Amino acid sequence: MTQEAAAEIAVPRQRERSDPLGIACLATIGIVMLAWIAGLVWAAIAFFNWLVS
Repeated sequence: MTQEAAAEIAVPRQRERSDPLGIACLATIGIVMLAWIAGLVWAAIAFFNWLVS
């Protein structure tokens, strides 16, 4: 009984380090999304500017 209880003690694990490749992929996706949204905004402004003039 005491051996089972001693075996079940949780050993604190070392915190996992962040993956540099994963961070680079997320940053790339974020930059591409920002560029896409900026392009859509620019296209909408250009279209409405053409429509008004």
